[in-house]
Amino acid sequence: MKTLIVGGGLSGLALAERLEQQGCDYVLLEARARFGGRIMTHQLDEGYFDMGPAWFWPGQPRIAALIQRLGLMKFDQFAEGVLTFEDEHGQVQRGQGFSSMEGSWRLKGGLGALTDALAKCLPHNRWRLDAPVVRMEMSDDQCTATLANGECVSANQVVLAMPPRIAAEIEFSPELPAETTHAMTGIATWMAGQAKAVAVYDTPFWRDQGLSGDAMSRKGPMVETHDASPREGGPYALFGFIGVPPQGRADEQVLRSHLHAQLRRLFGPEAAEPRELVLKDWAFDRYTSTEADKAPLHAHPTYGLPPAMTELWNGKLHFSGTEVAPEFGGYIEGALEATENALVGLNAERLG
Repeated sequence: MKTLIVGGGLSGLALAERLEQQGCDYVLLEARARFGGRIMTHQLDEGYFDMGPAWFWPGQPRIAALIQRLGLMKFDQFAEGVLTFEDEHGQVQRGQGFSSMEGSWRLKGGLGALTDALAKCLPHNRWRLDAPVVRMEMSDDQCTATLANGECVSANQVVLAMPPRIAAEIEFSPELPAETTHAMTGIATWMAGQAKAVAVYDTPFWRDQGLSGDAMSRKGPMVETHDASPREGGPYALFGFIGVPPQGRADEQVLRSHLHAQLRRLFGPEAAEPRELVLKDWAFDRYTSTEADKAPLHAHPTYGLPPAMTELWNGKLHFSGTEVAPEFGGYIEGALEATENALVGLNAERLG
């Protein structure tokens, strides 16, 4: 029995690696030119900087076990020093608190090291990049995916390891029930509306000033910043979550100007001249965000797999990805939780 996995982010890669271990027949299709999905790590010299998710935490057993099995190394988020606070008038205060992310873990080499390690476990004949699926059809118990270039790939069962809203843009034949489509489009894509800025420096000068790199701001485009430096050695970095709504940050040059000015206010003149200022706006990423995802989220969504998204196409169509994880939805751990659940469904179908 052959399984088609659509989506080569963490969940899809982890599922493919499990099927490879079990000696199953499968193929993995990824629309982008790279694996990782929302995990995206930028490299500069010996520094690795996550432009998507960066943290995981104690009490998340799946990610801890996978990192250990793959021989990777976690380290503690830098948390020494005091917090910087900028009020709505641009007045900067120090010592208003301590690192808000103390106790968080990061991965040596960035989280991209995790998805790279999983991809290396897969034979080349099992995966395709630059392979967006535009149509899914079921006929005679066979599922056929049509790619954007017109090529077709067939399998006995399918796992959509991608945000449900992105999956809803695929043309299905026969059409999915209306309640299924409604459920898919109603699930907010985690971090799809976010943008992230990473400023890279030769030295961690803020640490010499007794600062943790943590800052909260009510004025600049970055509402929150943290130290994003490697575990040891340089280059070093500060990163910030951009709080301006997507429509207000479309002009990158204007945004960069405001970011340089804010870095100067928060951390001094040295901060205004980074070696590199890297931006990633997920709201404008074709395979992450839809128009609905540009609306701001004011709380962590309630995730999980709705009943309307189960038992589809005679049990041959499955979902995976962090948005359908019932316990850790919206986290890296959730992507792996969803992988486990999808694998249970695949095995049940195969054994049945």
